[in-house]
Amino acid sequence: MNYLTRVKANTTRLATTICITASLTTPNAIANNAPQLGKSPLNDVISALTLQEKVLIVTGSGMDFPGLPPSMQGPVVGIVSDGVAGAAGTTHAVPRLGIPSIVLADGPAGLRIQPMREGDKKTYYATAFPIATLLASSWDTELVSSVGAAMGNEVKEYGVDVLLAPALNIQRYALGGRNFEYYSEDPLVSGKMAAAMTRGIQSQGVGTSIKHFAANNHEWNRNVIDVKVDERALREIYLKGFEITVKESAPWTVMSSYNKINGTYTSESHRLLTDILRTQWGFNGLVMTDWFGGKNAVAQMQSGNDLLMPGTQIQLQTLMDAVKNGALDEKILDRNVAAILNIVVQTPTFKKYNNSDKPDLVAHAKVARTAAAEGMVLLRNQKASLPLIAKSSVALFGNSAYNMVTGGTGSGDVNEAYSVSLLTGLTDAGFVIDKKLQSNYENYLTAQRKSQPPAMPFMLPPPIPENTLSLDVINAAATNTDSALITIGRNSGEFVDRKQDDDFYLSKAEQQLIENVTKAFHQQKKKVVVVLNIGGVIETASWRDKVDGILLAWQPGQEAGHAVADVLSGKVNPSGKITATFPLKLNDYPAAENFPGVVLEAADPGTYNPMLGDKAASVEYKDSIWVGYRHFNTKGVKTAYSFGYGLSYTEFKYSALKLSKPSVDGELTVTVTIKNSGKVAGKEVAQLYVSAPEGKLEKPSAELRAFAKTKLLQPGESQTLTFVIAEKDLTSFDVSQNNWLVDAGKYTVKIGASSTDIKLTKTFKKKNESRIAL
Repeated sequence: MNYLTRVKANTTRLATTICITASLTTPNAIANNAPQLGKSPLNDVISALTLQEKVLIVTGSGMDFPGLPPSMQGPVVGIVSDGVAGAAGTTHAVPRLGIPSIVLADGPAGLRIQPMREGDKKTYYATAFPIATLLASSWDTELVSSVGAAMGNEVKEYGVDVLLAPALNIQRYALGGRNFEYYSEDPLVSGKMAAAMTRGIQSQGVGTSIKHFAANNHEWNRNVIDVKVDERALREIYLKGFEITVKESAPWTVMSSYNKINGTYTSESHRLLTDILRTQWGFNGLVMTDWFGGKNAVAQMQSGNDLLMPGTQIQLQTLMDAVKNGALDEKILDRNVAAILNIVVQTPTFKKYNNSDKPDLVAHAKVARTAAAEGMVLLRNQKASLPLIAKSSVALFGNSAYNMVTGGTGSGDVNEAYSVSLLTGLTDAGFVIDKKLQSNYENYLTAQRKSQPPAMPFMLPPPIPENTLSLDVINAAATNTDSALITIGRNSGEFVDRKQDDDFYLSKAEQQLIENVTKAFHQQKKKVVVVLNIGGVIETASWRDKVDGILLAWQPGQEAGHAVADVLSGKVNPSGKITATFPLKLNDYPAAENFPGVVLEAADPGTYNPMLGDKAASVEYKDSIWVGYRHFNTKGVKTAYSFGYGLSYTEFKYSALKLSKPSVDGELTVTVTIKNSGKVAGKEVAQLYVSAPEGKLEKPSAELRAFAKTKLLQPGESQTLTFVIAEKDLTSFDVSQNNWLVDAGKYTVKIGASSTDIKLTKTFKKKNESRIAL
């Protein structure tokens, strides 16, 4: 069944559903008896629309954003009015047909709206949840779904219909500016986590828009860059997570990305949005552009990109003219309008939900705190330096200990009511903080903030240089406290990628701080622990052996300080494991050769706009499928911390690995028993990797095919975990045949605590080669 035929069938089915749910809405009476959305068949509603109304529906209501040029203003001057202050955009209403305007808002770490509204003394704060990378590091899909449910509740109660999240692009390279919004370097982890988040959000009766589809893996020239990627890598790495999410969670919408793939903007790609997304994967929802994405509105309509956001006057006029001169078939416009209205009828706005504007922020803060602690990763713990001794005295070093980075900037930011510093978290947990050192930092940070320029909307503020302390101050702290905590902070966001110096690599001031603090405290036989308050991978190999412990806290959301204190104190036993490899050095990534790409045609001097980028740019994904651990492990490149790595305050024993049968035929069930063999309660993440036989295609040494996390196991307690492997989980994409290949031969199941810490193995056979069609 082709796409147009399927849309017509879906429209007919939905028309029946809409009539059934008509009692949920009471549109204003229309004197001329025009068909009404929700009461009349959908085709009748679409037929009653004028051409201008149809074009308005497929172009958003515009965006009120400082500094936008006239060409980027809304379709009709004067109608721009977000239903919720600070929301990213709205769709057009047609009141005479009972079609309301629905509200779309960011973002990946929580609802992004303005806390203040004109003429209203109330505040409308949202919860800042942990970043996606931290959530993925929990390896707990039920936990992620619970975060999504809390997030979705705030979306609904604040009058928003669709949340522009989750984001699940691949963390291809450490310097990607929005890696913090994404889950992993691995598509299986990315897809499973995004599917869990989508299910959680949509359980509240609101929609999601999974993004950015696809290959949007860095910020540099993101609006124009042409990603040149081979078909195998595209299928196995950059599309696979989206495929999993679409099939396992049925998101309401998909957001096409800014970039081109092999010469075509994703929002203008019929192959991507129709052939792959809809025909091959069975997606029946709405596709919208990223804000101001793409160039050719007609091509976007024809490709299956239903909604152009946020909508511009130029798009409106272009589409009107195209229908009139025959360049755009009005049936295509009708198809896209149907896709939009099919979503509208599911929304709280259409169902006239009376939102409270009062979500339970206290309860949601508890969810954020729990999730944050579950996703933190213990990277180093020499001589049991952690957990800290209860009520002991601590010297807090590092700017971000007093001003933690809760999340990234741009559309992934959240306007929360408060954020908890590490200082507050440790104090609330009963630890005694060195007051003189605290005062030194607070005075320094206050002075630095006064000298900073005013913050620009969406833009990353310049970082405050690390406080330079005298040796006398450090030595006094070593004398007066029991241990030292050094916090290293990093932030990033939209429009710009991270830097190599003073970002991936520590600054000279940070290196000197670690050197001086460890020397002073170790001379007195006291421990030094580093807390990494970061959104993406950094270099650790050059300094990690100097300190006793390293806790990777990521960017933990508004309850940051409490969650970090929960882990440092031992209230929570860390169970997170990294979902992105920590390399020894930046050049160990194959992507380092040409990241972020090359400018092909520079913009005119003085006209560069970070929202638009240069006129043309390109990047070649020479690393193909060799992304992350697939490269490091297969090529034998040493790492600082391998994919899946993470320590615990206890120990675990793996045993009784069993396969349901000796060969794969359909599905294969794998079980393994995990025992807590240590002295404190804890959770363990077991990872199932599969090594394939040598065949037609070169393959990684092993690939993650499943994972599971135990419950909280008491000392001596065991749990048997079950994994299911289907033939489709063993496939590689064969470009020559344009299908998925499962080689015949011997496969090895590897159960491990990380991608390189394999505990148990067993083999099974595949008797005959098989192929799975698209």
